[in-house]
Amino acid sequence: MRSFHYAAFFALLKEGSLRPETFLPGTLGPGLVSLCLVAFLRSYLDEVKEAPFVPKEPAELKTILSVFLLEKTVYELGYELNHRPGWTVVPLRGSRI
Repeated sequence: MRSFHYAAFFALLKEGSLRPETFLPGTLGPGLVSLCLVAFLRSYLDEVKEAPFVPKEPAELKTILSVFLLEKTVYELGYELNHRPGWTVVPLRGSRI
């Protein structure tokens, strides 16, 4: 799921044209990422809805997804700090999604 966020901003980061306002709520990048995430999750959950690893309660599913995304964001932040400090904005801003 976090890959959608990286994909949306890769070109901006790669060519050095990243501006702070690119990551503000309501701009194309975050909106595009949200649309992709919604489409992906709907499709994925539709396919696995009867699987035993999928919680039946929506609140439980939301909690599990939130914890997973937080864990992944922390990992990404550590990675970026060690390898590409200029990219730390991606996990920091992406954690708001």
